[in-house]
Amino acid sequence: MNVYLPEDMKAIDRAAIEKLGISSVLLMENAARALAETACEHLQDRKTETWFLCGTGNNGGDGIAAARFLLEAGYPVRCFLLGREEALSPDASEMLRRLRDSWGDIEPFTPELKGSPGVIVDAMFGFSFHGALRGEYLEAARWINRSGAFVIACDLPSGVDPRTGKVESEAVRADCTVTMTGFKTGLLLAPGSEYAGRVEVVSIGIPEAALVRKPVAKVTQIQDAAACYPRRPRNSHKGNYGKVLLLCGSEGFTGAAALAAKAALRAGSGLVYLGVPRSVYPILASKLDEAVVFPLADREGHFSRDALPEIAKRLDGMDACLIGPGLGRSWDVQTMVREMMTWIQCPTVVDADGLNALAEEPEEIRRAYAPLVLTPHDGELSRLGAAPEPGARLEGAKIFAKTHDVTLLLKGFRTIITDGTQTYVNPTGNPGMAVGGSGDVLSGILVSLLGRGISPVQASAAAAWIHGAAGDLAASEFGEASMLPTDLITKIPDVIRPLETI
Repeated sequence: MNVYLPEDMKAIDRAAIEKLGISSVLLMENAARALAETACEHLQDRKTETWFLCGTGNNGGDGIAAARFLLEAGYPVRCFLLGREEALSPDASEMLRRLRDSWGDIEPFTPELKGSPGVIVDAMFGFSFHGALRGEYLEAARWINRSGAFVIACDLPSGVDPRTGKVESEAVRADCTVTMTGFKTGLLLAPGSEYAGRVEVVSIGIPEAALVRKPVAKVTQIQDAAACYPRRPRNSHKGNYGKVLLLCGSEGFTGAAALAAKAALRAGSGLVYLGVPRSVYPILASKLDEAVVFPLADREGHFSRDALPEIAKRLDGMDACLIGPGLGRSWDVQTMVREMMTWIQCPTVVDADGLNALAEEPEEIRRAYAPLVLTPHDGELSRLGAAPEPGARLEGAKIFAKTHDVTLLLKGFRTIITDGTQTYVNPTGNPGMAVGGSGDVLSGILVSLLGRGISPVQASAAAAWIHGAAGDLAASEFGEASMLPTDLITKIPDVIRPLETI
């Protein structure tokens, strides 16, 4: 599923109309049908009213045409115009003419409207919007948000910047957004992503030949995760599914190591080796039956730099490595992590306190010998020397990955995965995953996929999707407030099992 900047989407629309000769009115009617169908899905019965709030541009034309489709299907509708009728775009004017031919009409909007619509369609502004809602448009957005109706946004909620996701004053809070052809970046960047609700991407008949601009990213799909889980040959053995080394844990943080190891095993690793500080070895050895847990030199409950020779031996023959969950902070840990970056050869995930160790001298990331996957949240990325402005999260992640020659998995709502060239945005997950230990599960899944020879950017996109999908299953069973990271691990098989059949 492609993600476009608004200016790229405009170029694609223009190419379809001007170069390929596709009728702009036909494209508008196709968009309107999708809006009308979505509205029908949320109407309780054929007596429930749908209200359309329409602007004077082509987004408003989509709304006017959708109102006609519902009217012709026998549903009660009311259609309201913000702005002057004389200011309607040519295509929107044509849709108004067709609405009137079907015995419908349009009314001026006023905040004093009385009634109880079951569904409201926001068709005030499309992907040409910028700035802040003002005047009657601001009043309309406030009225929609107070209405209690199910709100559908056409292309994106009015008030959300289609490029950056910024909301300068107020914006419509949609339950669902029906967007045409592809995601607009503003639907995936906070706070716009929080106003969009569930996003449905619909085709309006723009052919591939009109896609004259490349997408800036892709939204990860189930097929991307399924590509990492081909059917296992009957004569395979544990060596075929990755031998991974995890360096995790410290006094007080044994849970992080256990969660990462269990997640790697559930994600399909053939062999999981877990190196831990000697002082916590008895705890983790008793917690884990399937992983190979072994002790390493420690100092005051943390890894000691003296563990490096043994780590180097253990890394021989490993397919991937994870450094970070539960390491804690100490001079030895910082030194160990930074030194390892200069000679470790297998693909390596650096997470949590591993990132904190690199943050002391972030320029050393560029000197890393191995393919690196860094998994920061926004605060950790800031400590690594990058702090994208609000609305520039996507572009900032791409610049950081390209500059440092790493794959970046930038965690958060709509996690971004990029190596600077290929970029994915993850659609799965929920707020219940905002709990300590959730990131350790993600790292375990990721190192497992890397260990199977999957490229860093593909493994990262699939890991984020699987992690979020497991979180969604956990939330449906336990609720967002009560779910735990261990619940995510128990749901990993339920996510992966269907992938093996695709």
